Amino acid sequence: MSDTILLIEDDEALAQLVQLLLERAGYTVKSAGNGEAGLELARESPPDLVLLDILMPDMDGWHIYEALRHITDVPVLFLTALGDEHNIAYGLGLGADDYIVKPFGYKELVTRVKAALSRARRARGEQTTFQTGNLWVNLDTHEVRVGNRVVGLTPTEFQLLSALIQDSGRTVNHDTLLRRVWGAEYSNRRDYLKLYIWYLRQKIEEDPRNPRYIVSERGQGYRLVMEAPAA
Repeated sequence: MSDTILLIEDDEALAQLVQLLLERAGYTVKSAGNGEAGLELARESPPDLVLLDILMPDMDGWHIYEALRHITDVPVLFLTALGDEHNIAYGLGLGADDYIVKPFGYKELVTRVKAALSRARRARGEQTTFQTGNLWVNLDTHEVRVGNRVVGLTPTEFQLLSALIQDSGRTVNHDTLLRRVWGAEYSNRRDYLKLYIWYLRQKIEEDPRNPRYIVSERGQGYRLVMEAPAA
């Protein structure tokens, strides 16, 4: 399953953009337009990470952060226009995991979210690697190996492989994979998916025409086969 991010942001247009960017990167996003609504969502279903604006009308981000810490210990990243040194130091001093200043770029946002989630997993002692048969993947460093051979994947190829790993052993339908990797606007572009599945198979399969790991389920989608690790 994908990580769930709670976004607390009162700027509706920005919130929609951030949600789109994060969903395109494979995350599930829940959005709240004010502090009370955000805290209620956190109580109902604790997220894996919180993105928190500071300048909001009903309750500022500093107070929301303190309230969140009574609910959950997941990573909290401030997402704000307050970019002066004093506010950055104050936010990090409270214990926030990161501080992202608006405006920000897509890659910066996704990279910082991914890094915070990785740090949290390591702190909990969770595995950040995946293996089936001879295929080994480090989800943090993006290192991929087949046996002793290091495989170089493009960012899109790795994102597609990660999307299959999320539901390893189960068939993931075409539309779900397209949304996870390319975004909702590409949900009917199966040509993209077919092409990148072919790219992946060329790199990780011994015989791409008779795939061992990424198999097609006719009319449904694709499945990443689970095998016992090679001895």
